[in-house]
Amino acid sequence: MAEITVALISKLRQQTSAGMMDCKKALTESDGDFDAAVEWLRKKGDATSAKKASRATSEGVIARHLAEDGKGGTLVEINCETDFVAKNDGFQTFCEETASALHADSNADLEESRKAIVASLGENIRIARSESLNLDGEGAVAAYIHHGAKVGVLVAVSADSADTAGSEAFTTLLKDLTLQIAAANPTVVSREELDADTVAKEREIAAEQFKDKPAQAIEKIVDGKMEKYFSEFCLVDQDFVKGDGKVKDQIAAAGDGIAVKAFLRFQVGETEE
Repeated sequence: MAEITVALISKLRQQTSAGMMDCKKALTESDGDFDAAVEWLRKKGDATSAKKASRATSEGVIARHLAEDGKGGTLVEINCETDFVAKNDGFQTFCEETASALHADSNADLEESRKAIVASLGENIRIARSESLNLDGEGAVAAYIHHGAKVGVLVAVSADSADTAGSEAFTTLLKDLTLQIAAANPTVVSREELDADTVAKEREIAAEQFKDKPAQAIEKIVDGKMEKYFSEFCLVDQDFVKGDGKVKDQIAAAGDGIAVKAFLRFQVGETEE
């Protein structure tokens, strides 16, 4: 049997990212054969990842990837068991690479790389969800990952010309919109996107609350209540988090022909196991 040296163990660990003790055991089980030890670790990784798959993954991060042309982006939520692993450099690299792979191909098979990171870090890790935004024509897709990577945002904003899309005001607006979505958590871009039945039910509930008021007063009160409702759930109707006025006022001030086409907001833990 070949001598199992510290240098050989370190070489195996560097290539496989497995723990020192696992590398030593792999070389021992393989009679010092390096290639056989690599295979042993891979097989062990498959076995251990299957056992770990039943363990809860309540921690994790939101990662993102933006296209080089600025016209597309992808968000991905990747869960792990502990915040300690969520902050691990190897885990974060895996998340970035996963976001890039899923942006290139939403059906990419990432099971092998997932098993490898499970074997390396010793925790159950799952790719919970991913979604992409793409924009045709002038404009851009912008991203924001909040401190700690627990919340991530993508927003696609169109413009009527290349000059508008290339302006400083447009760039500032993109950044402000990502911060707005992260902080205020809207559900739709505008009130027109809300389900009509849901809006009707909200009006009905508001009217019932003030049914003893005069008819003309009820209508005004209900209209006011609905505006408050829209300002909570509709991005463009929200109060701007960085100053006075509404988000739609900031959009208008940035230039003519600017429109928010879509947005995504991911928060760790929003999906079910």
